[in-house]
Amino acid sequence: MARIVIVSARFGAGHDRAAYALADRLNGHEVEVLDFLDLLPPALGGRLCRLYRRQLQTAPRSWDWTLRALGGPRGAALASRAAGLARRGLREALGDRTDLAVSTYPLASHALARLRGRGELTAPLAVYLTDPAVHRICVTGAADLHIAPNHLARQQARALGARAAAVAAPLVASAFRPAAPPERRQAREAFGLPGEGRLALVTAGSWGVGQVRRTAHDVARSGTVTPVVACGSNTALRDRLRAEGLAHVFGWVEDMPGLMRAVDVVVQNAGGLTSSEALAAGLPVLTYRCLPGHGRANAAVLDRLGLARWIRDPADLAAALASEDRPSPAAQPAEDPLPLLEKLLDRA
Repeated sequence: MARIVIVSARFGAGHDRAAYALADRLNGHEVEVLDFLDLLPPALGGRLCRLYRRQLQTAPRSWDWTLRALGGPRGAALASRAAGLARRGLREALGDRTDLAVSTYPLASHALARLRGRGELTAPLAVYLTDPAVHRICVTGAADLHIAPNHLARQQARALGARAAAVAAPLVASAFRPAAPPERRQAREAFGLPGEGRLALVTAGSWGVGQVRRTAHDVARSGTVTPVVACGSNTALRDRLRAEGLAHVFGWVEDMPGLMRAVDVVVQNAGGLTSSEALAAGLPVLTYRCLPGHGRANAAVLDRLGLARWIRDPADLAAALASEDRPSPAAQPAEDPLPLLEKLLDRA
């Protein structure tokens, strides 16, 4: 039995859900999931998480500027130095026996790379890329393999210095799957949603950041669908939308697979996790009023691949919501990531 350590971070939910989806599928191995923020000096991880969330909520354009700065020649070096703050905690957490290390979060990748450079990690290192588009800080030349969710992401990773890159299907929980007609009715009843008519799920990740309010009202004004809004942990947004008369507004949803089985289309702002989950559920996906920075980069890749149409003009929204076109299954990678990791274990 191999010991596999997966390092994620609780910045939103995308990195964590990919990590735990992978852990659930690694049957027969001893798997531990670590949070990068908990490996930093005391209290620093929590402060960084709160700062990032506040930045996206109050000054989202500044995140665009941040990513541009990190995408420059010195970006990877800066990320590596920042990741070095977790080196001691990570080395202790890895212990004396680690047969494979996997990262689902960029700074964790660089922290593991620093351990390899110092000879403190001798096990193979894999990086799982959670977003459709790849930023410079997501790639480290120390990794044995980068696993990308599409062929464009693989090309980007190779261009940014990945020694080896492969494509595999995005890691999502198995509960995200197309709904049978009875399940659609049951899900609508469970969530108190209309039994008839088309429903559009408006979602913006676990934190409910971005132009969610404007998106929800634009969807309602389209006249083609009824909006169902998932606000995540953003209770202020939930309360405001309810006060403004939207009938189907949720805060934190525990059963997101069930909610997706109730709707006909998903409108999101280019989060990698939401797109992957919706596509696994067999739903058409639209990107609208996307987040700056990684949101726009993800939107461009998803649109180019034909996986999620990027609606840039509000005038085009109604027609897109009324369309029942779905991505071709051929547009989505079907390769399982597990054999790729097993090959690394064989080399260990």
